[in-house]
Amino acid sequence: MKRKIRMGMVGGGPGAFIGEVHRIAARMGGQIELVAGVFGTDPEKSRTFAEELFLCPERGYADYKSMLAGELQLPAEERIDFVCVCTPNHFHFPVSKAFLEAGFHVLCEKPVAMSSAEALLLQELIERSGLLFCLMHNYSGYPMIQQARQAVADGVLGKLRKVNVEYSLGWLAAPNAGKQAVWRVDPKQAGISGCMADIGTHAQHLIEYVTGMSILEVSADLATFVEGRALDDDGSVMLRFADNARGVIFASEVATGEENNFILKIYGDKAALEWRQQSPEELIIRSNDAPMQILRRGWPGTGEAAAKLSRLPAGHPEGFIEAFANIYDAFVEAMRSGKPGDYPGIEEGVAEMRFLEAIVANAKGSEKWTRV
Repeated sequence: MKRKIRMGMVGGGPGAFIGEVHRIAARMGGQIELVAGVFGTDPEKSRTFAEELFLCPERGYADYKSMLAGELQLPAEERIDFVCVCTPNHFHFPVSKAFLEAGFHVLCEKPVAMSSAEALLLQELIERSGLLFCLMHNYSGYPMIQQARQAVADGVLGKLRKVNVEYSLGWLAAPNAGKQAVWRVDPKQAGISGCMADIGTHAQHLIEYVTGMSILEVSADLATFVEGRALDDDGSVMLRFADNARGVIFASEVATGEENNFILKIYGDKAALEWRQQSPEELIIRSNDAPMQILRRGWPGTGEAAAKLSRLPAGHPEGFIEAFANIYDAFVEAMRSGKPGDYPGIEEGVAEMRFLEAIVANAKGSEKWTRV
């Protein structure tokens, strides 16, 4: 008999924005049940929060090592099937590694680790164990991103020439931007980069996911505008791909007044496309010899890949949380079949760490271009 997939969570305690997003998204498909977790560094608060989530208090663990020990002591039919890791960056690698070594599947927030060396260790462990690993790059879960990917694959744009991506936020423009901001600009918790690790990796992943091209070289200018921060809060990166294609990423978390302004533009020799996260139901197609086309989710002109990720009829807006839920659904399908599915995985995790290391090295060094 089919049953719900049992999920554990490390991170995402009281006041953590992304933790609640994960919990809502995991529930949307009706196939996942949250049964255990570590919900902060304070053991008592973790237990209390577990009760607020209607979990058994004893499965609100003090730390991830206690959670592993506790779950392994339970009968197989009660313990978690996978863990969601939505902690600050410095916990992504050790927590993922520990649960994989104990035989659990893992879904992890990005970036996957603090270095490409750690990411490669995880890759080796995943390949050796045969376990499943999902990296949460939620933007690939939008239906019209699937439509954009299909348009590129079908040759609608022709030979790709240029990719421009802007990801502008304003939430870190002030020095005291709240609890969620503190760890993102702390090298001990965030790693070698701030803004580019937080949102620049979303841009890098979406470019490679939609175009199918890998970034080969980068030339980066990283900036820290707010005094006292140790990591970048803004950055611009020029990109080179194979076949002479070029690109630009502009990412900023100090773009005053911006909300979540994530824009993808891809130009080919036949046509171009544009997608905006703040109006995600639309995909714009432009060319020099035909009227501009605006494709809408759920309407004629969109394909099977977009339709598969649509939950509601056209005109009932879908967005950020539904994109997360689509990644969860694909991961559940993989766990049920035992085979990896169409979701970001460890290969994308290795790629994002190599990208981050290349842009940080380039920004600090004297080379014009650095190979990824």
